[in-house]
Amino acid sequence: MTENFTELAFTESVQAQQEKYGTRSAYTKMERGGVFRNRLTWQEQSHIESRDGFYLASVGTNGWPYMQFRGGPKGFLKVIDANTLAYADFRGNGQYISTGNFQDNQKTMLFLMDYSNKRRLKIWATAEVLDPADRPELARQVVMPGYDATVERILIFKVQAFDWNCPQHITPRFTEVEVQASQQKMTARIAELEKENQQLRDRTKIQH
Repeated sequence: MTENFTELAFTESVQAQQEKYGTRSAYTKMERGGVFRNRLTWQEQSHIESRDGFYLASVGTNGWPYMQFRGGPKGFLKVIDANTLAYADFRGNGQYISTGNFQDNQKTMLFLMDYSNKRRLKIWATAEVLDPADRPELARQVVMPGYDATVERILIFKVQAFDWNCPQHITPRFTEVEVQASQQKMTARIAELEKENQQLRDRTKIQH
């Protein structure tokens, strides 16, 4: 297990491009003096458990990459421990591209976005596809009671490294729940101001 995401991401070709565009020296200093972690802290765990979806990458035997979005109720991607994530994989369109790709190449990338706060977490991991019947205890951990979906398999990820991306160029987007919460605050404030306004009118009438 690596402790530095740059060991996985900064290949010779990548470093050559960093040299070309003038960022290599800065990253060299970061690699030498930075503190890198491969164990998820409370900050990463909180971010993961607050998501209702994430992007998942895989690579086929023909070398072509594939990216899919996996969604579910908030918190469906479970933190099993500081190096392990898992989720109940629901029945979808029946293509099984990621599932098939992971049979030959277990390397994967998880991209977890928090659009409203302009935050993104990248996780390098290895993936394993499990039958829920073979891991009943884990199945109980990842199942989402009350969620209307058929669980076909469990995907478990062993975290190798992670990195927080900068917030540049992330367009803020808000979920329906977030919008409703904001509207409730605004509605309550409007009601408060209307009440104050009415009280002022009543005082004015009394004075006249």
